[in-house]
Amino acid sequence: MKLLVATTNKHKLKEIRHILGVKVEGRKLNVKENGKTFEENAIKKARAGARKFKQLTIADDSGLMVNCLDGLPGVKSARFATPPTPKNLCQKLLRVMRRCRANRRAMFVCVIALARPDGRVRTFKGIVRGKIIEEMRGRHGFGYDPVFVPNGSKKTFAQMSPAFKNRISHRARALKMLKSYLWARSSVG
Repeated sequence: MKLLVATTNKHKLKEIRHILGVKVEGRKLNVKENGKTFEENAIKKARAGARKFKQLTIADDSGLMVNCLDGLPGVKSARFATPPTPKNLCQKLLRVMRRCRANRRAMFVCVIALARPDGRVRTFKGIVRGKIIEEMRGRHGFGYDPVFVPNGSKKTFAQMSPAFKNRISHRARALKMLKSYLWARSSVG
């Protein structure tokens, strides 16, 4: 099976390839991510890719939601700091969270949308709950990985090997649901 992935984010593309274990091709689309939810943005990108390239297309929208910040940075996670390097994103988040000493709970959310050229769409959502620590740790991953520790772990996503993170992450959870769905559909006929 071959899937088109509507993304230019090389880190996401690498994770998607590793987790799905099928041939995926990344394609750049000029789609404005102005939805109010991860679902809206993922659907918008997947539909645009499926229509333009006449191919089964997946798109990811994901981000970090911090409890004491009322869910921010949320759908604007990638645009929370400029330029959006992991260092800038994490440093700004830690600055904004100085007032959040007691409640540092957060969750990573990923929504994968699967779109067909005829416009039909299905979504898959993965969530990992955890907390934001007070300093950056680790050298793997991207985005907010250096400050996010998932529940049940002492390590940030950035301290974990990419292979281990790809088994437990929010993206892994959403992609595993997508993979199960695709396998079930392909075995039916």
